[in-house]
Amino acid sequence: MKNLSLLTALLLFSSLACGGPSADSGAGVIEAGPDAQERVQTALLLAQPGSVVELGAGRFELNGSLSLDVANVTIRGAGSDQTILDFANQEAGTGGEGILATSDGFTIENLSVENTRGDAIKVLGANGVVFRSVRVDWPGTPRTENGAYGLYPVQCKDVLIEDSEVRGASDAGIYVGQSENIIVRRNKVWENVAGIEIENSHGADVYDNVATNNTGGILVFSLPGLPVKNGHDTRVFNNEVTENNHPNFGLAGAIISTLPSGTGIQVMANENTEVFGNQIRNNQSYNVAILSYLVTGRDYDDPEYDPYAEGIYIHDNVFEGGGDNPQGAAKDRAALVGGTFPDIVYDGFVNPEKLVDGVVLPELGVYVENNGDADFVNLDLGALMDGGEPNPSTDLLAHAGSLPSPPAEIVMGGAL
Repeated sequence: MKNLSLLTALLLFSSLACGGPSADSGAGVIEAGPDAQERVQTALLLAQPGSVVELGAGRFELNGSLSLDVANVTIRGAGSDQTILDFANQEAGTGGEGILATSDGFTIENLSVENTRGDAIKVLGANGVVFRSVRVDWPGTPRTENGAYGLYPVQCKDVLIEDSEVRGASDAGIYVGQSENIIVRRNKVWENVAGIEIENSHGADVYDNVATNNTGGILVFSLPGLPVKNGHDTRVFNNEVTENNHPNFGLAGAIISTLPSGTGIQVMANENTEVFGNQIRNNQSYNVAILSYLVTGRDYDDPEYDPYAEGIYIHDNVFEGGGDNPQGAAKDRAALVGGTFPDIVYDGFVNPEKLVDGVVLPELGVYVENNGDADFVNLDLGALMDGGEPNPSTDLLAHAGSLPSPPAEIVMGGAL
């Protein structure tokens, strides 16, 4: 599979990854101590485009959100283990996030954020966003009252998240939503509900990450009812996705609260998604799941939404264990195949309106190959749509092959 939007992103980030803005802040290093909230927020308000707001080593005790709406500003600490922004005393009514940025060219690096009431770092509607060497944590036993998201760019373009760590988010540690041209690499996520989630986004590379002891390791989702529709063109590769068996502590009623404990990689309702070169081990519900939104049983009213997983290619991964103790909804589905799951699980939903002479078009197929001795099942849940009974199949030959390259007009007229 060839993903040209990501070629553009890689060219962009070859310069971003070298260090970001070089202009001086003009205000010196801000040190921890009394009145940290006022001093840091004032520096952000007075920042000029191209400036660097430098924070010294120490614990900054903050009682409200920090906000930034100036373009091309870097917030830089002395190191993720040295500069700690602590929101344990964040007061109600002072904003839910730890940091909220709404400006283009935003970079945050070399610091930690702890104990936020809501999301740790949210970036909304920005072009050119870099998270580098950022640590987010809600210390103590993970709980529903923790903030939903750790690193949270939404409706952004050209997003780079690298060399960062997130623990304890009650929804997703690293969440990229409704965004375009995304790289998420060399991060570690653990003890979150979802470790990494790419949702309703277009063009994402997720690679060289470690996701362990989350409820679910890496999710590639499309959900209805959002301004940006139908995620596509995502590659998940060279990640370690192991033992994501943490109990789900998501907020009751939220869709994330239904995620089965023991989910390794789950692709739901996305198109043109490739999963390869990953080490996927001992995720108790299923190591890899390919699902339609229809499997959730939730109603939706969004005529532009496509609930099917189409154009999925799972290849050259290494599997070990997993599927031996399905939880929640996964347990119900596993009853169709004797109570446990093979390495790769496909729910079998296809869009009947896109069939040609009863056959799925090649570009919309689900392909599974070169995964060693990994086993597979198609649960055939689509039969339920016609009032029939599922007839699960473990036939890998029915899904042999690879995802076709895009047509020539897309190659010539795409993101390049």
